[in-house]
Amino acid sequence: MASRSYIALTGGVGGAKLALGLSRLLAPAQLSFIVNTGDDFNHLGLHVSPDIDTLLYTLAGEANPETGWGRRDESWRFMHELERLGGETWFRLGDRDLAMHVERTRRLGDGARLTEVTREIAAAFGVRYPILPMCDRAVRTIIATAGGELAFQHYFVRDRCAPQVTGFRFDGAEAATPSPEAEAAFDDPELAGIVVCPSNPFVSVDPILAVAGIRQRLEERRVPVVAVSPIIAGAAIKGPTAKMMRELAIPNDAVAVARHYRGLLDGFVLDEQDAALVNDVAALGIEVSVTQTLMVTLADRIDLAEKVLQFCNRLG
Repeated sequence: MASRSYIALTGGVGGAKLALGLSRLLAPAQLSFIVNTGDDFNHLGLHVSPDIDTLLYTLAGEANPETGWGRRDESWRFMHELERLGGETWFRLGDRDLAMHVERTRRLGDGARLTEVTREIAAAFGVRYPILPMCDRAVRTIIATAGGELAFQHYFVRDRCAPQVTGFRFDGAEAATPSPEAEAAFDDPELAGIVVCPSNPFVSVDPILAVAGIRQRLEERRVPVVAVSPIIAGAAIKGPTAKMMRELAIPNDAVAVARHYRGLLDGFVLDEQDAALVNDVAALGIEVSVTQTLMVTLADRIDLAEKVLQFCNRLG
């Protein structure tokens, strides 16, 4: 795989886990990450990019091992003082994490693109892999619920995913385009495969696909596109994917995820616990690979990444 390159579409903790495994097998010149920024929002006057930061901290070995997001060895003096002053504390920003958002906001205020700022911050953390925001324009995921629309972080963090979901929209996506850096990754003559990480299909991957040109890139693919199921035996390992599927009257199984991506995929990776679903996925015209997809240890992440790359190469 010396000269081959790959793109991974990712968001959230599940995506970051596989991303880490891929980074242990491929050099920075061989691997680009296109990251969901529909979760981005302005909070306390700061630009917060949760999925970018989760991936960055993971690749840098700085992620909180207990949560998978946020910084390890964090302190909370800022939040304690903010609470004493009567400020908003529903979205917790640790002291070390806060520096990230302050610097990002400053650079964006100076006119830098989000892609440029992300590259600069990644370099400061010693991360050489291209972490590419899905676009440089603001795109915001809006959750439609039985009680009205909610900004994503209000639904996800403030309300802890409790409201019943009825749909999604991505404000600003129609005016957004991939960055030149993302376009270059897609145009790389050595590109051998595109991996859709086991992220939430509705709020981590769909925002990426909503950016003008990205879905078309996958539909008109010249290399294999392989997705890893975020659902194992009817449950999501982390996050509200299965809950959303139930509330949208979508079967909460891996087949429904494959169907959601139908037309975009050449291959789909099922967990061993879902081996009985192979024929159902194959009936969608998608090749299937079955392996352990539950990533508990670093070895699990690397092993799954290796299987995914082998699958890509076999389909290519």
